[in-house]
Amino acid sequence: MKAFWNSLHRIGDILHLPDMPSWLIGLLALILILRIPSFFEPYNYGDEMIYMSLGQGVRQGLTLYKDIHDNKPPLLYLTAALSENLFWFKAILAFWNLASIYIFYKLAEKLFVKNIKAQKLATIIMALLTTIPLLEGNIVNAELFMIGPTILAFLILFSEKLNSKKIFIAGVLFGISTLYKIPAAFEMPVIIAFWFFGVGRKDWKEFLKNSITLIVGFILPIALTFVWYFFKGALNEYIVAAFMQNFGYVSSWRFGGERAPFLVRNASLIIRAGIVVTVYIILYLSRKKLSSRFLFLSTWLLFALFGVVLSERPYPHYLIQIVPVVSLFLATFFAEKSYEQSLVVIPLVLTFFVPVYYKFWFYPTSTYYLRFINFATHRIDKNTYFSGFNGQTVRNYQIARFLSQSSRQNDRVFMWDPDASTVYALSRRLPPIKYVANYHILDYSSTKAVVENLSNNPPKFIILTSDNPLSEIFPLLKKDYLMIQQVGNAEIWSKVYNSSNASKR
Repeated sequence: MKAFWNSLHRIGDILHLPDMPSWLIGLLALILILRIPSFFEPYNYGDEMIYMSLGQGVRQGLTLYKDIHDNKPPLLYLTAALSENLFWFKAILAFWNLASIYIFYKLAEKLFVKNIKAQKLATIIMALLTTIPLLEGNIVNAELFMIGPTILAFLILFSEKLNSKKIFIAGVLFGISTLYKIPAAFEMPVIIAFWFFGVGRKDWKEFLKNSITLIVGFILPIALTFVWYFFKGALNEYIVAAFMQNFGYVSSWRFGGERAPFLVRNASLIIRAGIVVTVYIILYLSRKKLSSRFLFLSTWLLFALFGVVLSERPYPHYLIQIVPVVSLFLATFFAEKSYEQSLVVIPLVLTFFVPVYYKFWFYPTSTYYLRFINFATHRIDKNTYFSGFNGQTVRNYQIARFLSQSSRQNDRVFMWDPDASTVYALSRRLPPIKYVANYHILDYSSTKAVVENLSNNPPKFIILTSDNPLSEIFPLLKKDYLMIQQVGNAEIWSKVYNSSNASKR
């Protein structure tokens, strides 16, 4: 075993990797092993398929938000475009996650000086919770990307000889996190609120200078995207999709929320903001009795929890935002013997109350790995393995194969089905409209408007499924299309080019 660890260190020296303790090398190796099944997942998870579809749009020269739509900032779609396919998307996430774990370990070193047990425990908890399917750690999501720059920003801010340059760089990192997903923006004020605990009468100028430097750094990468989309002629679409629609997203989960008055619609949000302010005031009044670490972690958790429940939606990957700080609190509880060891029960109770109160979903872990083992050992075939993720996965692959063989990449297709984005991503064929998911159309447009658009820009193929009728499109199908293939419950209709519409071409 000793020879094995020595070999790993020699490999690290050859590759010029940072010096790491043996246990951390082993942990990172384990995490990489636990991620192997994700490399063999089929195209099926809705969010991933939307990201891949928009990534394909970028690769085909489309402008995000103007030509192809989703309601997140651009970095996730650009990462998807860079990866080209799902395997490389997962691979980029895997190595990003490994880097995030290492950075988190360095932050734990700063916060738990000389307490190696706490450093190990916090890093192990964080690594596992951001990897296993329980919180969708196996899925490419914005939270897994955004926590890396956030942790690095905090690490820089806790470095020795802090200066304006380091503070500015940390602000830029917070901005990069936000360009993966908006809730990351709530973690930038954490450090300002933390600095405020120690502000005395003579420290105001330094506090204001550092805060302004951090905010300027935070704004810079976001402002650059505004400039970029301005020159692309898509600034309004960018602001609406990536920023403004997220405010509507907060209340849209509640039935009838979009029709209620502002105060009624956002009452829950206002109450949560009030809780954040109240708890922060309590921390401020108690600041002389608490360590700086406890104050920092409590403030971090407070703001991160606000980001997690911003939309009140119970998707488990939202909880990944609080995994780093919760891991540090758990390490405090289990690996320290101090007065604050008992105090951490309060933030931990709050943490575990949130997913219970908002009824967050969770995904089984053992089933996920057992299914992959059965597939890897040939106990189940590929179709059975794929069907375990989604009953329509095999059908989607068959449709995508047909489209790939029967059309060119710049040909447009349209599918009306919850799995439409899966087919777009798999076939690398996009619709003639900007929306790649049914809910995009239902939330931001209408089926009538889409059919009118399709009539003006007819796609080569239209795919409809028996479970999802679209009656408005029947006149167009009857006039210009011919049903040429049935795949499961899906009908594939092909454009018929007669003499009249051939002249239009």
